[in-house]
Amino acid sequence: MKASIMHRQHTVIDSPYGPLTLVATDGTLSGLYMTEQRHRPAEETFGDRDPAPFGPVIDQLESYFAGALKEFDLPLRLDGTPFQRSVWQQLLDIPYGETRTYGELAEALGNPAASRAVGLANGKNPIGVIVPCHRVIGASGSLTGYGGGLDRKQRLLAFESGIDGGSGAAPGSGATLF
Repeated sequence: MKASIMHRQHTVIDSPYGPLTLVATDGTLSGLYMTEQRHRPAEETFGDRDPAPFGPVIDQLESYFAGALKEFDLPLRLDGTPFQRSVWQQLLDIPYGETRTYGELAEALGNPAASRAVGLANGKNPIGVIVPCHRVIGASGSLTGYGGGLDRKQRLLAFESGIDGGSGAAPGSGATLF
């Protein structure tokens, strides 16, 4: 039996948080990475540079950064272990403008003692912003760990809560992503 070959493409767009690298595997979004992001794959794994598969992703990110979109509706390819995928699914269930603790996510997964494992899975989320790992905070309410940097996490949370200056672009300002 012949192994299937995955086709990857990527593009880089601008955002209020710096350049974002979008990666598609077989035409489906499989990565959204910030510059200097922890656990960012090597550039050579991103495939050819081609913006073609990213139109809907870019449109929804533009709307999100403009303050007009609160929930993404995109097909996603989340490659990881079954546990990681269960954590990432929990992230998708955190509403815009709200936060959850690592412990709350572990509890929701039926394993209250797994908050550290939840944190590790959260940190390996391959599709930042859209799979909102920035909405997870420490038990004390502190901003702990974020692959894109704590400054970006703080700015994303401030943006979603409507606090002025959260994103560097006021809601409705039409931040350009190209």
